[in-house]
Order: sequence, then C-alpha cells, then structure tokens
Amino acid sequence: MVRRLIIALSVAALVSGGVWWLVSSEQSPLPDHWNPSRPLDIAAPRTPLTAMKLRRAAAMPEACLAALAPFAELEPLPALDEGNGCGIDPRLRLSSVGQTMLRPLETSCAIALRLAMWEHHTVQPAAAAQFGVAVTRLRHQSSYNCRPIRTTSGDGQRLSTHATAEAIDIAGVTLADGRQLELRGNWDGTSPEAQFFRTLRDGGCDWFVTVLGPEFNALHADHFHMQSVGWGTCR
Repeated sequence: MVRRLIIALSVAALVSGGVWWLVSSEQSPLPDHWNPSRPLDIAAPRTPLTAMKLRRAAAMPEACLAALAPFAELEPLPALDEGNGCGIDPRLRLSSVGQTMLRPLETSCAIALRLAMWEHHTVQPAAAAQFGVAVTRLRHQSSYNCRPIRTTSGDGQRLSTHATAEAIDIAGVTLADGRQLELRGNWDGTSPEAQFFRTLRDGGCDWFVTVLGPEFNALHADHFHMQSVGWGTCR
C-alpha cells in the first residue's frame, strides 16, 4: 500500500514538473498561443486560452499596452479624472487598429485592445467573406462621454459606461473599394450587408463583455454599443 502511494506521488510529481516545464521554459515546444503563461498576441490563432489571455491583459495597464502597441496607432495619455465618477484610466488616444483607421478618439486601453481583437478576428474576415475586400475605416460615434445611461424613457440614474470610456459605439465601416456601409438600414433581411453586420454583432460578443445593437432597443438602431464590462448581454 505504501509502495503504491509512493509510486503514485512520484508519477504526479513528474507530471507536474513536466507541465511546469512546458509553460515556463524558454525551450518549451508548446506554441505561445497554447501556453497560458505567455502574453496575449492579437494576431495569434484563437484557442480556448485566448479569452483568458484577453481578460488578463485588459485588466493590467502595462500588459494591455504591450499587447496593443504592435497592432494600433496610439498615444498613451495621463489619466483623466473629471469628478463625479467620470474619467479614463489608463487613457490613450487611438487612431487605428490593425488595418483599420479611426477618427482619433480617447478611450481606455481595455476598449482599444478588445476593438483590435474584434477588428482582426471578426471584422476583416467578415468583410473578406462577404465583399472580397478589407475594411479600411471603422466609423464610431463615441467612446468617452461623461453622461448618465440613456434609456427609452430618458436619462437613467446610473452613469453610462461611456463615462469611464469602457464602451465604444460603432455605426458603420468603410470598405477598401470606397463603399460606406451603415448599420442603420442594413440590419434586417438577408442581404450581404445584413449578414455582414450580424456577423459583426455576433463576433463582437466574443471579444467584448456586452454588445447592444438594433435588437436591444430603438436607441441602438444605428450603432453597436460595445462594452468591456457588464453581464454578458449580446443583443
């Protein structure tokens, strides 16, 4: 009995040591995107570990900027505190993610990082599949806005996630062939444009914590509201 226990403990120790070596050694044959100890790489293939790596990077300012910097045009800015719960920390000015330009905006690193993941893994593949061209510009309505949440019955009592730049509103895209596609008017039906925007919404739910669009309420008929916080709503 004792001998079997010693053998079992020895085997467990060897297995644990092997696993530790796989995830910690510089000589590990495990690809980085399959290694939980390696940082997030936006361009890496998606694996069951990607969501965990994204959450980890988004929660740590230095890791967030390190993951985002190779795939975005950005300028880190001092933290903003406007009082009453409004502000951005960490704060940056974002002008592009991946292949896609943006009208420069101030936002949080977490939103910029999730936007970059969405652009690379959802937006560009969807545009290539539906239209055979890339998206060159994401057209947004806002990220930071110190205001209360809006409801169909008026302003609510709580601050909007825009008040801390933990959200961004995307209204449409520009394609490489010059076409400008708006969410408004292209949601219902089975047209390539409708299929494209539905893919963008569904894919957005993979990379953002909360995504609200035309199926949520009339206030979102013309944009996707995408948050880095929330309860996982995807509508």
